[in-house]
Amino acid sequence: MLINAGNPTDRPLAKIRNLLLKLDERVPVHSASPFYPFSWVGLQMITRILAIFLGALLALNPLQALPSWAEPVSTIAPAIALQPTAYPQVPASAPTPKGGSFVAAAVRRVGAAVVRIDTERTITRNPDPVFNDPFFRRFFNDGMVPDAPYEEHLQGQGSGFIVDATGTILTNAHVVNGADQVTVTLKDGRKFKGEVKGADEVTDLAVVKIQVQGGGLPTSDLGDSDQVEVGDWAIAVGNPFGLDNTVTLGIVSTLNRPSVTAGIPEKRLDFIQTDAAINPGNSGGPLLNEQGEVIGINTAIRANAMGIGFAIPINKAKEITSLLARGEKVSHPYLGVQIATLTPELAKQNNSDPNAVIQLPEINGVLVAGIVPNSPAALAGLRRGDVVTQIDGQPLATADQLQNLVDKSKLGQPLRVTVQRGSNTQQVSVRTAELQANRQN
Repeated sequence: MLINAGNPTDRPLAKIRNLLLKLDERVPVHSASPFYPFSWVGLQMITRILAIFLGALLALNPLQALPSWAEPVSTIAPAIALQPTAYPQVPASAPTPKGGSFVAAAVRRVGAAVVRIDTERTITRNPDPVFNDPFFRRFFNDGMVPDAPYEEHLQGQGSGFIVDATGTILTNAHVVNGADQVTVTLKDGRKFKGEVKGADEVTDLAVVKIQVQGGGLPTSDLGDSDQVEVGDWAIAVGNPFGLDNTVTLGIVSTLNRPSVTAGIPEKRLDFIQTDAAINPGNSGGPLLNEQGEVIGINTAIRANAMGIGFAIPINKAKEITSLLARGEKVSHPYLGVQIATLTPELAKQNNSDPNAVIQLPEINGVLVAGIVPNSPAALAGLRRGDVVTQIDGQPLATADQLQNLVDKSKLGQPLRVTVQRGSNTQQVSVRTAELQANRQN
């Protein structure tokens, strides 16, 4: 508790001190003889001890006034002048904002459009062959272990967000893949049967449709992920572990994180990486900027780390949402090569290793680390150890550049690929083909 100078609770203590001083004046002065028990010095000491004791009593008195009940300081002692602090003047007519943070404002803007997606599916499983062993049969009664294929009922859960008032919902493909039944729950508790209109495993995007009479559903505002910068605020909204309408806050940790380095080699994406908490059940939910615009779709986390989550840039989703909503297939051309960026320094390190299986040209380019059997690259004659330096005359220095060029090509389009093979430079024509979800590049 703060004690102000000149507090009125000091007044009784002053009166007692004055009284004791008057008593001191009435006591005759005596020598400090050891035979005189109440000498002047002793009485003075007792007086001071009593004054301190009574002062402490009054300070601890539970009935004394609290600061808000005491008399104004100006009636007791001069006030200490403080420098005035300038505060912005708010017009009397200005509305008081509901909530005090940009996070609350962003969530209010899009929160009603975030949905929970529950899925159900039935799969057929075969019994484990180990239980057919007579040794194990001795320990299990008949009927305890199935001896024929049996059905298992599985349930899943994820998130999504409404992108138009007619009931189009964007989510992850892995949330709804293989689902026999999809149930969409809105924030207000309404439930609808969902229909998966289209899903693309390569980009892990899917569109779910619900039918609502009269429309009028809340929608999300889609932002521009190309304008996102590292360090921008990132707000993840979803339903982790079935905890509806959960909001977490972080920042954009990095941009254009390739799916291969993120530990998801079967996808072909450049993720937004964030440290906003993303948990199971968040998949398919929106990643917002500080204005409440959707900049990404929460997709994956690193299981062996904390604070590392990945979101699909919303601009990537914009490219294929209309195709998926119409039930059309999204085409992804590929060559069938496993690639890595090569620099002269990396090539020198490899070549100086006596155990190196191949000598590499010490140049900048894209190393072919592997060839997918029966792929366009294999049929065209590309080999492991080739270094791609150009495609259709465009120089390449990184694996990402090669990937982007292939992504932008058309199915069946022949590409002139310039490779460095040992000391020789060759040109190979490779015709792209349709990428399946389990293939690479």
